[in-house]
Amino acid sequence: MSRNHGVFWCALIGTGFFLTGFVDAREPKSKATLGDRMMQSYLAAETEKIEAEFLPMVRSRADFESMRGRLKREYMDMLGLWPVPSKTPLHAVTTSRLDQGDYQVENIHFQSIPGLYVTGNLYRPARLNPGEKHPAVLYVCGHSTRGRNGNKTAFQDHGIWFAQHGYVCLIIDTLQMGEIAAIHHGTYREQRWWWHSRGYTSAGVECWNGVRALDYLAARPDVDVQRMAVTGISGGGAATFWIAAADDRVRVAVPVSGMADLQSYVTDRVVDGHCDCMFLYNTYRWHWSTIAALLCPRPMLFMNSNNDAIFPMDANERVINRLERLYAFYGAGDRVDSVVSIGGHAYRRDIRASAFRFINTYLQNDSSEVRDSESGLAPDGSENPRIALDRLRVFPGDNDIPADQINTRVDELFVPRADVTLPGRGEFESWKRNLLKKLKQYTFRDWPNIAGLERVRSSQKGWMLESTEHHIWAASKAIRDRGTDKLWIWVLNPEEADVAEIPEWAESAIGDEDVLLFAPRGVGPTAWERRNPPNTVERSLALIGRTVDTGRVLDVCVAVARRAGESGKQIGLMGRAEAGIVAAYASLLMPKVHSIVVSDPPSTHLPSPRFSEGGPHLLNVTRVLDIPEALGMLAPRKLILLGGDSAFQRTHKIYQLSGFADSLDWSP
Repeated sequence: MSRNHGVFWCALIGTGFFLTGFVDAREPKSKATLGDRMMQSYLAAETEKIEAEFLPMVRSRADFESMRGRLKREYMDMLGLWPVPSKTPLHAVTTSRLDQGDYQVENIHFQSIPGLYVTGNLYRPARLNPGEKHPAVLYVCGHSTRGRNGNKTAFQDHGIWFAQHGYVCLIIDTLQMGEIAAIHHGTYREQRWWWHSRGYTSAGVECWNGVRALDYLAARPDVDVQRMAVTGISGGGAATFWIAAADDRVRVAVPVSGMADLQSYVTDRVVDGHCDCMFLYNTYRWHWSTIAALLCPRPMLFMNSNNDAIFPMDANERVINRLERLYAFYGAGDRVDSVVSIGGHAYRRDIRASAFRFINTYLQNDSSEVRDSESGLAPDGSENPRIALDRLRVFPGDNDIPADQINTRVDELFVPRADVTLPGRGEFESWKRNLLKKLKQYTFRDWPNIAGLERVRSSQKGWMLESTEHHIWAASKAIRDRGTDKLWIWVLNPEEADVAEIPEWAESAIGDEDVLLFAPRGVGPTAWERRNPPNTVERSLALIGRTVDTGRVLDVCVAVARRAGESGKQIGLMGRAEAGIVAAYASLLMPKVHSIVVSDPPSTHLPSPRFSEGGPHLLNVTRVLDIPEALGMLAPRKLILLGGDSAFQRTHKIYQLSGFADSLDWSP
């Protein structure tokens, strides 16, 4: 394939493509507040830190191979797929067949995990000789709305072309826009921030469904398992990366408009234009192009359009240049290529022809020019499909949808919750150390050095502002200062930023001791503007391995360290509801905290009858433990728990097992 500085420029011939949930990241914003400026600076700085160098330790093929195993585990972990789920029986079913002359279509479904139904259309040559095996293509869909027919039907032209040219092509529905419609946009617009705590991303489901689709193809007698490819555009382009990085059986990958980098997503706010299925949670703070690196040295064609607002060309050029350097270590620079088409976010003749030719080259040993790339489209040149969409339904009627489907609640089930065994006699300290180690690995990873942070102060509207992390401010003010030997830091929720007096629940717990109001990032003077969708700040933080609430835990830790060092007083932490749990986690990380008061505590990070959105939202936390165990780990320190449900019997039990039952004061 011809090259011009790593990019092949193609002519514009337009075709339609639909993207749902798009918000132009470049639209004018309202006047930025202190909190807005703070977070924009912070996100840009963290992005620059993470993506300063691409795989800096890799200077040879051997270097990368020595890292590959660890990178693969971390990658699967960040998708919520480690340990790798069991490959349970697929229970594949063909519900109908269509004879289209020179090709046939099978409407099929299988279960990627029990009850998670994947619906698809399989296109194959009409005539198959006994024992003949064909190359296979897994086509993964972008965000095209086709309602009850599933978005697989929007891309039938690709399946038709592949079947007409000797391939078996399986096009599968996505979770959100499939025949059993579920949710991709949990954090984009549905306020399911507990996805962060659960470590669940819809990208993980799309990846796993793709892996199991490869299992289905590999089991077919007409498929050559040594010749399998994956391709798709937009959300399908991202899924192409997810699946190919996870499964080495993918011999060729052709992602179309499927990946940018953190500079684009976070610094340039292009995250606003993307669905949650486009992202993993960057727990290990990866350079984003490392995902694509896992495909090396397998053949990959990286495709984009020059006027694509959600996959900007500057990011495209950065990604392909990084990949070319890595492939060069393998002597495989000819296996990675890029095509840029002229136009917006869509398929055009040049994109289709280039994708088909690349796959032909590596799966059929045929590099000749593709001259009939449009053969799968409607013969009259209209947008009317060759096959009526309802004929491609796997479940023809609503009554045919399986009663045992879990698609619509898979976010509650897909990533296993931690099953924490309580400590035995004499095991409390080792049990606690183990859980704390896991929390630092999954939730509070790669934190800045608190002791080395320079303190900067300012003031605003009666609040004292102080830096708690580079570019981040928290606010505080003394609400009672009587010179006692103990200082209580009262951690505030956003709705409590205007409090003027100590509430009754706190008075009964702390008496007359000194109290400092503490407003962590995003509370009071540092609040930022939120638009739902796209929830820019909150979603961007997950892309750099953070959440708002993990940042607030850090803010409280810094406040404790400073006040303990400056005043010499005993430090207590207190808070109500989610802020109380933020204070508790800070206490776990800061042994200098003497005692903790939590009023009206949520009993889980996940949704509950009293806290419908769950909280606080800490990345991956329920893969380690939940709130009752976290509070139990505070033993032997004094914990005053005001309210809460029966789940806190578990906290009480842990305090008993620690040998410090008297240090817990619980008033249900």
